[in-house]
Amino acid sequence: MCDTIYLKRNGKSYFGKNSDRSPNEAHLMIRESAKDYKPGETLKTTYIEIPQVNHTYSCVLLKPHWIWGAEMGWNEFGLNIGNEAVFSKVKREKENGLIGMDLLRLALERCKTAKEAVELITSLIQTYGQAGNCGFDKKFYYDNAFLIADETESYVLETAGRNYAIKKVMDTATISNCYSIRDDYNFASNNFN
Repeated sequence: MCDTIYLKRNGKSYFGKNSDRSPNEAHLMIRESAKDYKPGETLKTTYIEIPQVNHTYSCVLLKPHWIWGAEMGWNEFGLNIGNEAVFSKVKREKENGLIGMDLLRLALERCKTAKEAVELITSLIQTYGQAGNCGFDKKFYYDNAFLIADETESYVLETAGRNYAIKKVMDTATISNCYSIRDDYNFASNNFN
C-alpha cells in the first residue's frame, strides 16, 4: 500500500507520500519550468492528447519514468498534490483517457490553489474519463484519490470512473488505497454512491 499525508501545525505544513510501484520501475524527481504555448497547441499525456493552455506553472514532480504524469508534486504557488490508487466496481471505459497521475500533473501545471485543482481535476474527469494501464510490468487499472493542499485549504477528492466526491479537510488528512469519504463529503457528482 502507499499513502499520502498532510499535516499543518504551528504555521508550518508537511506533505508526504510513499510509493509502492514495481521494484524495477525507475522513479524520477524532475523540475518543469513555467512555459508559454501558442493558441491551438495540444498536449500529449500518457495516452491521449488534449488542448494545451497558454501558460503552465513551474512544478516539481515525482513520477514513474514512463508516465507523463506524476504521483506527487508541488508548484510555484505552494500547491501540493498526492495521488493514490483506489478500486471501485465502476465498469472500466474501453478507450484510454487520462490516468490519475496525468490529472495530478495537469492540476499542478495549470492551478494556483487547491480549490482550482479540485475544479480542474473533476472537470477533466467528466470530459475525458480516467482510463489506461498504470502498471509498469503488468496490467494495472484503477480509479484515483487525491490529497490536495495549498497554504490556506486542503481537500480529499475520491473518484470512481467519471464520478467523484470531495471533502474539505482541516489541518490533518491522509489517503491510502481505499475509499475514506463516507457520508461526510461536501460535494459529490450526481452518480457517486
